Amino acid sequence: MELSSVTFSFFLIFTGAAIFASVALYTRQPLIIAYIALGVCIGPYGLSLVTDLNLLSDIGHIGIIFLLFLLGLDMQPQALWATLRKSTVVAMFSSAIFLGTGFAVASLFGYTTMDSLIVGAAMMFSSTIIGIKLLPTTVLHHRHIGELMIGLLLLQDLLAIIVLMILLNASSGSSDMMGKGLALSLLSLPLLAGGALLIVRYVLLPLITRFDHFHEYIFLLAIGWCLGLAEAANALGLSEEIGAFIAGITIATSPISQYIAVNLKPLRDFFLILFFFSVGAQFNLAVLNQVLAPTLILAALVLGLKPVVYRFLLKGVSENRTLGWNLGFRLGQASEFSLLIAYVAVASSLISERASL
Repeated sequence: MELSSVTFSFFLIFTGAAIFASVALYTRQPLIIAYIALGVCIGPYGLSLVTDLNLLSDIGHIGIIFLLFLLGLDMQPQALWATLRKSTVVAMFSSAIFLGTGFAVASLFGYTTMDSLIVGAAMMFSSTIIGIKLLPTTVLHHRHIGELMIGLLLLQDLLAIIVLMILLNASSGSSDMMGKGLALSLLSLPLLAGGALLIVRYVLLPLITRFDHFHEYIFLLAIGWCLGLAEAANALGLSEEIGAFIAGITIATSPISQYIAVNLKPLRDFFLILFFFSVGAQFNLAVLNQVLAPTLILAALVLGLKPVVYRFLLKGVSENRTLGWNLGFRLGQASEFSLLIAYVAVASSLISERASL
């Protein structure tokens, strides 16, 4: 059997992912860690069983596009508006504190300014998936802590999208080019959103209303809309992820949005396994000893500092102490966007290999 074939690579990845995921579940660890660990083990810096990562990385990138599309589908404007004032204050101040903390730690260990900024940016966000899963469904949707958590996580996701836009434009080179690129992107954003809303209102919703009993048609329409707007965003100088995010938001209020979300999640998970595997496979373990100390310090700060910061910020906006601690401990982790920020920064050659680890 040809060891470099895509079929054999898929066999190793998904069989290995099932084994590693079983261990992760028994030890109560997030599945993302299992997929990354698998990449480290059988990737080019491990056992070298899977060495051609370019195709797998490109395929896995589709999972990020679907992830942002589904995030947009779940972003109901009324849920965000209900706690907008308090969530905005807490999200902005906490993000600034975590950015400064990450920057300071990386700088102390001799990283460049750009490396330190990106390390700090990766610390700013908490995991939407883990945070929401840590609350029971009844609490999430019917109690104040659930509303506040949703507002915070959605605002953090929007901040993460802005950071990704900055990173993608920063790869253009000079500061003038970066400024022009970012300005054009910001101008393109309302144009893309406005065009998407018109298409949804006058094309997609009538089609969905007429043919909603053909489930495979709704499935294909959703995929086509997601990938189509992702490509449109790319053509306008934005990222494909931002296009997918807008595609999700524009149909979030449609009656069929939750049906689309449920049916696309298995497809998203398939591609995300490949994405996180490729992230782990790019870890060069030979330089692990160089980054071990700052990594342990940053991990301790994420787990220990975030609950404290959220507790005092929430107290400052008139929330009680118990709610502040409960919310703080549930948001005391790093986000999937942290990996995506590192991935984009490495792909754009903005940070060193040592900082990417």
